[in-house]
Amino acid sequence: MPIGFAFAGLVVAGMLLAVVSLIGLRAAGARPNVGRRLAGPPQVKVGRLLSDGALPERAVRVSGRVRCRDPLEMGGGERLVAFHRDVEVLVGTTWRSIERLRETRSFDLWDHDGSLPVDPAQAAEPLVVIPKVWRGAAAELEEPHASAVARLVERNGPATEARAITRVINVTDHLLILARAKRDGAGRAFLEPPEGGYLITNMELDDAMRLLGGRNRRLVTLGVLGLGVAVALLAVGGIGAFLSALLS
Repeated sequence: MPIGFAFAGLVVAGMLLAVVSLIGLRAAGARPNVGRRLAGPPQVKVGRLLSDGALPERAVRVSGRVRCRDPLEMGGGERLVAFHRDVEVLVGTTWRSIERLRETRSFDLWDHDGSLPVDPAQAAEPLVVIPKVWRGAAAELEEPHASAVARLVERNGPATEARAITRVINVTDHLLILARAKRDGAGRAFLEPPEGGYLITNMELDDAMRLLGGRNRRLVTLGVLGLGVAVALLAVGGIGAFLSALLS
């Protein structure tokens, strides 16, 4: 077999391994890209951005507390600035969405040196918080979800399982927010979302990284190792195929 075909085989093998590794990471609930984005930038306090000094050119991880005059009143004394809920049912082997609810309130991220406004409607999803997960039979869902399930069943066949995943940010939370710091025409600092939206977590950084690492540590480890091997195969195969083409 010509050596060029061997290198091409390495490229194909690398691509296949990368796909399998990414599927494994997804199945484990791991989000390594989000983890890198959140952990990579320096962490600053709100007061640092309100000073007269030069603002960071790149996105930073801003720490502060929530202050909101008009929070979402959820009953039982729970007051929120973000409420995200996804309700899905299992039809065959596919989870299908029957509700995607997003409610938010703008708030100030503050510390003792000042505050900066944040609109959580511009947050990347999902929020980096510990989700509340409910699982049960599709028949257990009540209105308005029951009607949505009935319409879905009529079109696609029986629904078996159901799940609801809820993520919230409370007014009492201490937050870390990945954001860009800018100045307006009057020289006042403000925050704007980086590409893809604000990354918001109400956890300490180490805890957030563990959450983003996924549920199945062994599967995550294998997925990361697989991606590393895939990159090596793609590099060796690609360079080898290129050199073989030049020398042939």
